[in-house]
Amino acid sequence: MNVPKIFNKEYRFCLILWEHEPINSTKLAQLCKEQLNWSRPTTYTVIRRLAERGVLKNENATVSSLVSKEQVQQAEMEEMMDRTFEGSVPAFIATFANTAQLSKEDIQQLEALIQNYRG
Repeated sequence: MNVPKIFNKEYRFCLILWEHEPINSTKLAQLCKEQLNWSRPTTYTVIRRLAERGVLKNENATVSSLVSKEQVQQAEMEEMMDRTFEGSVPAFIATFANTAQLSKEDIQQLEALIQNYRG
């Protein structure tokens, strides 16, 4: 599935949606006011734009997502990998490992992931 691009402010909105969906659009606007300090028209504009791009649907004032958080995160990661690391997973991991402080547990989890992919 080709996941539509979701920008930073839209992603923050989607985090609220994913946590509460399906949700009435009025309640969603209230949550966006509380958590993002957005006006109701701003929320409705974002709902309309994301619906037009196929990120969510708004039927009978009930909003629900058409893409999952995991799908959006994967698409963002793939875009960043292509743009920044020319698609090289080893280059990404080397950069990440050099800038992050990995605990023994982190290293064990990464090793387990590699073993899992080896089969």
